[in-house]
Amino acid sequence: MAQYKKLLAEQQKEFQLQRQIIAEQGKALEQLKLRLDALTNQGVEKQVPVKQASNKPQIVAANNKPPSTSPNQLPSKPVGQAPPEATKKPRPPEIPRLSETVGGVLTRKGNIVFEPSIQYAYTSNNRVFLDAFTFLPAIAIGLIDLREVKRHSFIGTLGTRYGVTDRLEVEFRVPYVYRDDTQRSRPVSIGAGVDETFNATGNDIGDLEFAGRYQLTNGSNGWPILVGNIVATAPTGKSPFDVEYVQAQGVPGATFPTELPTGAGYFSFQPSLTALYPTDPAVFFGNLSYSYNAETSTNFGKVNPGDTLGLSFGMGFGINERSSYSLGYSHKHVLESEIDGHAIEGSTLDIGQLLVGYSFKYTPRTTFNLSLGIGTTTDAQDVTLNFRVPMTFDFL
Repeated sequence: MAQYKKLLAEQQKEFQLQRQIIAEQGKALEQLKLRLDALTNQGVEKQVPVKQASNKPQIVAANNKPPSTSPNQLPSKPVGQAPPEATKKPRPPEIPRLSETVGGVLTRKGNIVFEPSIQYAYTSNNRVFLDAFTFLPAIAIGLIDLREVKRHSFIGTLGTRYGVTDRLEVEFRVPYVYRDDTQRSRPVSIGAGVDETFNATGNDIGDLEFAGRYQLTNGSNGWPILVGNIVATAPTGKSPFDVEYVQAQGVPGATFPTELPTGAGYFSFQPSLTALYPTDPAVFFGNLSYSYNAETSTNFGKVNPGDTLGLSFGMGFGINERSSYSLGYSHKHVLESEIDGHAIEGSTLDIGQLLVGYSFKYTPRTTFNLSLGIGTTTDAQDVTLNFRVPMTFDFL
């Protein structure tokens, strides 16, 4: 029993020490609480400039008390600055421009983009002209002309785009066209033993082009980004309906142009819709278009060149922050042409091209863009190369 009493007395002493420690901690907490309340209720003192002997203004408190540098003193207001809220709306991703309706981001509001470009196109085909009649399946009476045509075209264009808003841009393009054609002909039905070669060139301003693009959706909730496009052309170039033809010497019935046209010869209006679906690091795209080609009057009647249906699709891929490439396919179907309301049989065209584009951001404001088109149908150009250098300037 004596040992138990001794242990109990020792425990009571320990409890008494713990009570003292707890009381001291309570007093310290109360002092900290009072201190925090005083700092919270303390207002922001006015600051007034005071001139020192060096005549340089110095900001001090109105009560002339220097700011406390005690490490235990807490700041009276939040420190730092909250991050700015994201106010910019999602914009179409940047991919190499493959055509006037596919590729590139919309120009930001107040920005102007100057885009000089040079395009080269090469076309070669063999044509058979038959002006004859047959009385047996293997015998023809009249002119049969075999002709090989090689065409080189160079188009230098100066384009300007302006961002009306972050979702709307307008564009104006002025092309200058140079063309060179070589035709080699041999009529096989008259016994000619020498080929007739004829060269023709043409160079002049091309058809002026106006375009507008508007971002319809921002691609939220898993939907693609939709961009509406409108492209219109005015026939300011040399019309093919105004070109004169001459009779070839030694080749009866064969005619050749004296010069080459640099324009289409009619107004056109093309609305289209582009869809972009970003899936980092790739961007899938597609475009549907309809081109209305207006009827025009010529020396031999009213010509309706036929409207055009267009489809293109592909994928853009970002290699790094400065480089990207794209692959795509474009197909256009030109409807039947008419003269004075009568359809021209065999005038429909199918123009298919495999498209490859490369883009390199040389500086934050200058980009190099190279695109290649390879013809996949007989009506398409064999190859086209287009080099663009868009340069952005901010006027806001």
